Amino acid sequence: MNKYQIRNRFKLASILLAALISVNLSCGKSDKPINVEPIDPTTGVSTFSNPLMNGADPSVFQKDGVYYYTQTNGSSINLWSTTSMSKLNTAIPKTVFTPTAGAANSRNVWAPELFYFDSKWYIYYTAGDGNDVKQRTWVLENSSADPTTGTWVDKGRLFTTDTDFWAIDGSVLELNGTRYFMWCGRPDVTNQNLTQNIYIAKMANPYTLTGTATKLTEPEFGWEKNGFGVNEGPQALISPDNKVFLIYSASYCGTDDYALGQLSLKAGGNPLVKADWTKSTQPVFSKLPQSNAYGPGHNSFFKSPDGKEYWLIYHANSATNQGCADRRNIRMQKFTFKADGSPDFGQPVATGLKINSPSGEK
Repeated sequence: MNKYQIRNRFKLASILLAALISVNLSCGKSDKPINVEPIDPTTGVSTFSNPLMNGADPSVFQKDGVYYYTQTNGSSINLWSTTSMSKLNTAIPKTVFTPTAGAANSRNVWAPELFYFDSKWYIYYTAGDGNDVKQRTWVLENSSADPTTGTWVDKGRLFTTDTDFWAIDGSVLELNGTRYFMWCGRPDVTNQNLTQNIYIAKMANPYTLTGTATKLTEPEFGWEKNGFGVNEGPQALISPDNKVFLIYSASYCGTDDYALGQLSLKAGGNPLVKADWTKSTQPVFSKLPQSNAYGPGHNSFFKSPDGKEYWLIYHANSATNQGCADRRNIRMQKFTFKADGSPDFGQPVATGLKINSPSGEK
């Protein structure tokens, strides 16, 4: 077979594949675009493009080859499960928790995160009764092997007595066998000062904090104060050489300048000691209009199926002035580490651009 026959067969195969995709999409119940491209016959590598789907506050947890994904829903908590993150938007979400109407955690259900500790699943989330000053962090527990099945038990609020005020965006840092809870808090109970800080406290168990909290970071620089001063969405990242970072989101989420900042823990440092952390003076990931990326932030991390690649997943708007609401969408891209061990997130990848799927995906 000569190269012209090969080329013609590839063209015919592409036409047939496009026709099959068109038929399948027209017969489906959803008009949501499928962003996974067919495998390129010249490279054998599958690709996808951003955005993956609509949503905000993405969070991913990996266990036994499965990726469990969740995001803000507002009134309940959904989980998606997939073995291929590039095909996330083909997964079917399952509602695993709906709070009781009128309860203290029945409104504004935001930013859930899934973890697996001591042979049980935990979801940390934010909710209130509709009165903004009563927004708090909560935790659910499930002893089932599969977090999309079984019963989720409400374990109540998670707080320290010295920081029992407005709280969102709970997450966990596990380091040297000790777990630390990190969250965003707003001390002013009058709602006159909207400044949001990031706090950390030691965990006695997955649903109880012990001791007092440390305020790790507060808005200091201009890029952290667009709209009003915000440090929120803390996420732990441990590099291949075991350096510890806390990546957070800065500025009000409704501005185009919502961005990621970074804290670095010194070698052998104590996560509860503010002086042991060094704060970046500039954002480490921010808007890029030519990539249709405005207000990128509130991220999570995961590794490729073969463990060779680190990936950043985050939300952003596709146009300017779209605010902090339903127009936000989910995106992901690979990142690397610099010579000093710190993460290099690069710049937001343009929407619609083909990106190689995480290595090891089938």
